[in-house]
Amino acid sequence: MDENVRTIEEVDQYISNLPDDIQHITAELRNIILNSSSKLTEEYKWSMPNYSCNGLVCYLQASKKHVNLGFQRGNELLDKNKLLQGMGKTMRHIRIKKMEDIQSDAFTSLIIEALALNEN
Repeated sequence: MDENVRTIEEVDQYISNLPDDIQHITAELRNIILNSSSKLTEEYKWSMPNYSCNGLVCYLQASKKHVNLGFQRGNELLDKNKLLQGMGKTMRHIRIKKMEDIQSDAFTSLIIEALALNEN
């Protein structure tokens, strides 16, 4: 897959302005998201990367010490690995503090499940 076609400059810029360790985490999560489905479109809204298909699916929100991989309809996901946090009405997120926290397979299955919610 040619990822350059699916990434946008605003998100490249967003990532390049982050602290080094957070840059690496964010870039890896971006790859996981984009590789999980060719249907996802990368957008930059609300000052962060968002990924959508028939509506919002997930987002990346970086801070100085961690990155949140968030799901707009996280309350509807079957979180068998108990990764999701948050008490919002619908949104949930996974907080990633270091590269070792990244669970590619588990994250990919949540992203695919979140995408499927938007296809119904």
